[in-house]
Amino acid sequence: MADTNVAPQQSSRRIIFFLILLVVVFLAGFVPMWMKSRDQSSLRLKAERSLTVTRMAKDLGSAAIDARRGEYEAARQEASGFFTEARAELDQRDQSALTQQQRDGLAPLLTSQDELITLLARSDPASADRLASLYVAVRKGFGL
Repeated sequence: MADTNVAPQQSSRRIIFFLILLVVVFLAGFVPMWMKSRDQSSLRLKAERSLTVTRMAKDLGSAAIDARRGEYEAARQEASGFFTEARAELDQRDQSALTQQQRDGLAPLLTSQDELITLLARSDPASADRLASLYVAVRKGFGL
């Protein structure tokens, strides 16, 4: 009777050994891919944040150029897009693409939104200089 118990024990040990081997093989493939995915995700987040900052500056710069060319409606739409994006970034606080220092520098610049949009809606040539000044201040605040 001793021999009949040995065979089932060896068979259960084999199954356990193969299961452990299967887990080790799975982890040997999974862990490096997980680490690479985590690194790539971090790089993607960094690139998205950089793109957001660049896009905001681009919108404002385009608005300044369009206002100089007398294309006030296009300038108004681009400036409005900048202000909308800037407010959204400020509202996100720690999740924002902007650093705390950039958010602190940007907040006071947004006080001119209503006046600037009104100047553009009235096709006032003074809006071009105001947009250019705002663009320079934003670039300086963003470190671009």
